[in-house]
Amino acid sequence: MQNITIVRSGSIPASQGPAEYFTGSVRIDMLFPVAGPAKASGARVTFEPGARTAWHTHPAGQVLIVTEGTGWVQHWDGPVEEIREGDVVRIPPGQKHWHGATPTTRMTHIAIQEQLNGKVVDWMEKVSEEQYRRH
Repeated sequence: MQNITIVRSGSIPASQGPAEYFTGSVRIDMLFPVAGPAKASGARVTFEPGARTAWHTHPAGQVLIVTEGTGWVQHWDGPVEEIREGDVVRIPPGQKHWHGATPTTRMTHIAIQEQLNGKVVDWMEKVSEEQYRRH
């Protein structure tokens, strides 16, 4: 029988979102990594104004829970949609999308995704300024 595990706040060092996958200032606080037999991982991600992810997909989908501020999310060829504190965003498996802060407000969300065949994300090209500002 396994024991309950508590990961203390701040016990996993925060990291900056790599410039290869993010535009602007992004802080990633890993909340829980994949720990078998479960396949889910979660992180708190804070986007400063104007910051955002690159286009990407998740093989098993993703759930975003907005905990602070206002941001945007968009799937490929879809409209840019506003997301606010308390909103829950479900992104289907394999759907090309991006998410981040608006140009004037910061946004924090908890991102939860499952691993499929050892992978949680496939990164693609960066979101252009034109794509970002199409609102």
